[in-house]
Amino acid sequence: MEILKVEDLSFTYPGDDNKVLDNVSFSLEKGEFVLLCGATGSGKSTLIRLLKKEIAPEGRLEGKISVCQREREEISADRMGLVAQNIEEQIVTDKVGSELAFGLSAMGLDKENTERRIAEISTYFGIQEKYDDKTAELSGGQKQLLSLASVMAMDPEILLLDEPTAQLDPIAASEFISTLKKINRELSVTVVIVEHRLEEIFPVCDRVLVMENGRIIANGPPREVGAGLCEKEDVLMTMPSPIRLYHALGRKGRCPLGVRETREYVSALVKGDAVPSVNVKTIEPDIKKRKKALEFKDVFFRYERNLHDILCGLDLTVYEGEIFCILGGNGTGKTTAMMCAAGVRRPYSGSIRVFDKKISDHRGESLYKGCLALLPQDVQTLFLRGTVREELEDAGVDLDTLPYDLSPHLEKHPYDLSGGEQQLLALAKVLATGARLLIADEPTKGLDSTKKLALARLFDTLRKEGRTVVIVTHDVEFAAMCADRCALFFRGRALSVQTSRDFFSGNSFYTTSVARITRGIINRAMTVEDVVSVVCKDGELP
Repeated sequence: MEILKVEDLSFTYPGDDNKVLDNVSFSLEKGEFVLLCGATGSGKSTLIRLLKKEIAPEGRLEGKISVCQREREEISADRMGLVAQNIEEQIVTDKVGSELAFGLSAMGLDKENTERRIAEISTYFGIQEKYDDKTAELSGGQKQLLSLASVMAMDPEILLLDEPTAQLDPIAASEFISTLKKINRELSVTVVIVEHRLEEIFPVCDRVLVMENGRIIANGPPREVGAGLCEKEDVLMTMPSPIRLYHALGRKGRCPLGVRETREYVSALVKGDAVPSVNVKTIEPDIKKRKKALEFKDVFFRYERNLHDILCGLDLTVYEGEIFCILGGNGTGKTTAMMCAAGVRRPYSGSIRVFDKKISDHRGESLYKGCLALLPQDVQTLFLRGTVREELEDAGVDLDTLPYDLSPHLEKHPYDLSGGEQQLLALAKVLATGARLLIADEPTKGLDSTKKLALARLFDTLRKEGRTVVIVTHDVEFAAMCADRCALFFRGRALSVQTSRDFFSGNSFYTTSVARITRGIINRAMTVEDVVSVVCKDGELP
């Protein structure tokens, strides 16, 4: 049964003649699990928000949206639920129980039915023991699960999700997607999800819609869509590793999906009995012989006197001219540590040095004048002006020096940009400070693979200039692409500080999709390029 139909949909934002959506048409059947993907700024988030009238952006809309064969405007809010990208914006109350009840109260449900639904949904999601907890004390994964539970308490027929895993660690993201599939399978809820992190979700969805420049360029089962992108190299770059490996290795046979199928595919192409290893052609100089850029020594921090420690004797050293990536679960202290390094938070014990000088000795604004710059997780806190042009002019940004193009967005309000475009605008402002030490908290959030590659090249340029980049990230694929060294945070401490290849080769969960695919088949492989270098001898396809 058809549950959603979009016909000839076009949309432009106020004051902009360029169409964000251009003649988009598709329909969904009840109970489908649909992935909406594509490059940064291709119109995905705009499309998903237009589907729900209560959050639809202002602008000129043409075409028709029907839900259950009725006009969108006739559908009550509870029929279609949304889990937004920004977790903090989604949660509106201070207690878990209050959050679960909020939407039900807005629906006008009586006390008895409200309590019944809350009891049932809390048990289903396994959060009943968190009922009396403060929402501010939940980890990122717990907040995202609470947001999903709050929406599902209203019993929607269609569930919309806008990059829900963007701020989740790999394990939490995998669990979240499994929960979505369970909801879809057991409750017949139609799921439409916008995502850039496709490794986990691509194999489990029923249908994939690929967007490019405001249009849908592919619509079909994941295997069919993945195999058919041979003439779209820029779009192919945004696909998960199994799809990219299939195309890079000659497109022979059936296009694999997921780790198990791709292991079998790669294994059949590796010749001989011995397990080959990736040839690491370049050996980085001994980083530890360089001067220290950032040093934590026995650092302890807690947000309130009666709360537990977030940082528990943190020891960590980052050296000049390296790219250092920090990974780990939500709530393990990664962001808190970087806030302390930037002087935003103050630990109650231990010391932090920036270029061998205590933060307390950086008088006035000296810490931020060409010394240290922070790209925060919530980049909207950096936006102070009414247009992108004004933001860039105030920061003294030279557009010609940026490795990405912001010129099409100059007259837009920063809040009208997509999530990925906001990241790039904020990064441009931070880079304009000329800081010797850049701390970036989740810089790839909302970015497609092409933009991530450009960002990795930008960070590499900074490194070659002798500047230091510290990145907090859940994006293991990006970390493998650009990091010199990585650390795994656990319970407020830094563990397993290693070169990126050693780090990802030794991990089972905090590692790349390619590393999981090739374990025991190709030693120390982290990327698609690593596999191609082993399988394609002398550049020849197998």
